[in-house]
Amino acid sequence: MRARTAFIGLLTAAVVGTAAWLVFYSPVLGVRNVEIVGNLTVSADRIRQQAAIAALHPMATVDLAAVEHRILGIRQLATAKASREWPATLKIAVSERAPVAVVPVDGGKAALVDKHGVVIEIRAVAPPSLPVLQLGRMNPSDPVMLAVLKVVSGLPESLAGKVKTVHAGSAEGISFGLNDGRTVVWGGSDRGEEKARVLVSLLSRKADVYDISSPDVVTLK
Repeated sequence: MRARTAFIGLLTAAVVGTAAWLVFYSPVLGVRNVEIVGNLTVSADRIRQQAAIAALHPMATVDLAAVEHRILGIRQLATAKASREWPATLKIAVSERAPVAVVPVDGGKAALVDKHGVVIEIRAVAPPSLPVLQLGRMNPSDPVMLAVLKVVSGLPESLAGKVKTVHAGSAEGISFGLNDGRTVVWGGSDRGEEKARVLVSLLSRKADVYDISSPDVVTLK
């Protein structure tokens, strides 16, 4: 009886040990496919390369947090989420940063920034669809730039395409230069949706300056 019990114990230990080896050390349940979803402009191959997951690395021991951290080294990506899809697929869902404005940099080049002021990429020529920020300081932590980015990123598409330049002496003193030469005095970053609606309705009226800093009392000059 004791021999039988000992045998069963050894057999159980062997089964558990084999299962643990298969899951944690063996390539049998290793990563055979890395699936990338959510990318639009960043290639899946580049994300896989940045993820740096060795082929057939045991699925169970992949450090998902470390994979996400490495992937976010790609500046064009805003988020990354890695997950296991057994038996052999590692899925990586990403979202990309969207450029909302252009910041002039040395050499006449243009830095594309997202709504947080993160530089996504630098181009030789600024895209005509994005407004150029003309501020005294180009620091993402500066209250003036934060206010400007909040305003610019909140503009409706129909209005955003008309803004050529953005000026601001303070967080409450934001103004736009439109593509047709007209000027918009926007004011602060408060009541953005309301200001946008008012401005869209006013642009059909001829004027050089549209002051909507207080959308309750607008001024045209």
